[in-house]
Amino acid sequence: MATTSTRLSKQARREQLLNTAVAIVRAQGTDGLTLVTLAEAAGVSRPIVYDHFGTRPGLLLALYRRLDERHRAAIAQALQEAGPTADEVAGLIGTAYFACATDMPELAAVSAALKGDPEMEAIQREMLDRYTELVAAALSRHSGLPPEALRLRCVGVLGAAEAMAAELNRGRASTDAAVATLTDLIMGSLNARAGR
Repeated sequence: MATTSTRLSKQARREQLLNTAVAIVRAQGTDGLTLVTLAEAAGVSRPIVYDHFGTRPGLLLALYRRLDERHRAAIAQALQEAGPTADEVAGLIGTAYFACATDMPELAAVSAALKGDPEMEAIQREMLDRYTELVAAALSRHSGLPPEALRLRCVGVLGAAEAMAAELNRGRASTDAAVATLTDLIMGSLNARAGR
């Protein structure tokens, strides 16, 4: 029987379970992550895991949210350190985005495992909206575009960033090339003529 001093609060236990889930996905891929394998790896009973996540899709959704929040927080932190020029902001967006993509390849794996799940699609739209707002806010002082035109260009840039991150994680591009390309795309989108 566990002593009271080793019992974790519900939030601390959830963090422990999510950390363990990341380790499982990193080592075995998403196919290796089930509620049972998570309970075994975390050294807890199955009911504890079921209480936190309910189902495997519930676990994957919670894991996706957590990884995405970390990714967005890293980009927000990098943007706080950005210099005053558009080039510096664009470069930091690229550097932070690709650092997260290579440090957290589990995000793409979890996303792929949830393809076709309606709740996942809603969460992905919500996350894209948050990224778009973050990037558009950082770039707005460097752009004369109307807010809606800038937002749409940020959606395009983030789509390109996601595709380049996949190339980077497959070893088909270098980090330097990905950052330079994304920086060029951002700068090009700021300087291009606004749409109709």
